[in-house]
Amino acid sequence: MTETEPASGQQRRAFWLKHLHQWHWISSAICLIGMLLFAATGFTLNHAARIEASPSVVTRQATAPASLLSALKSAMPAASGSGRDARSAVPPALADWLSHELGIDASGREAEWSADEVYVSLPRPGGDAWVSLALDTGETQYEKTTRGAISYLNDLHKGRNTGRAWSLFLDVFALACLVFSVTGLFLLKLHAAGRVATWPLVGLGLVVPLLLAILFIH
Repeated sequence: MTETEPASGQQRRAFWLKHLHQWHWISSAICLIGMLLFAATGFTLNHAARIEASPSVVTRQATAPASLLSALKSAMPAASGSGRDARSAVPPALADWLSHELGIDASGREAEWSADEVYVSLPRPGGDAWVSLALDTGETQYEKTTRGAISYLNDLHKGRNTGRAWSLFLDVFALACLVFSVTGLFLLKLHAAGRVATWPLVGLGLVVPLLLAILFIH
């Protein structure tokens, strides 16, 4: 009995080590590039005031045809005709014209309607854009501002104006990081007996940010 119990314990340890190592390296492989990106952009975000950006502004103009103006006036929400701004999805006719005339993808965007204008905000990572169309003259103005690669990567870090696909990636990345961290914690536990500094270092990783938050963040 006494000989089989240690053998059984060693088998359980070998089983958990095998599976924890497997999930640890799989999760690390999935989130490796994302962690490098988030570490780098964490630094740039922390020093955003010291990193200069040179915004680039592009403007374009066009005139909408009378047929489009007529269609837009027919599609105008009721509230905009009473002097109040209203919101609705960009009409397909307007989205098609903007795509053909100005190279703008406004499909699925929200339009703000007033009595004499349609305004579409087009925010994007690392910049901003908008287009406005006068309902009486058809005069259309488009402006796009780009703040550079660092600003673009910073917005990816924050998930700002990145769309559903990137939001889904962030969820998968966060899950992979959780698996990586939890499996790492259990591996620490299994190897802690032979590594005296294991738990002091883990405790230090908890205590240092906690003390900084309590003492220096108000």
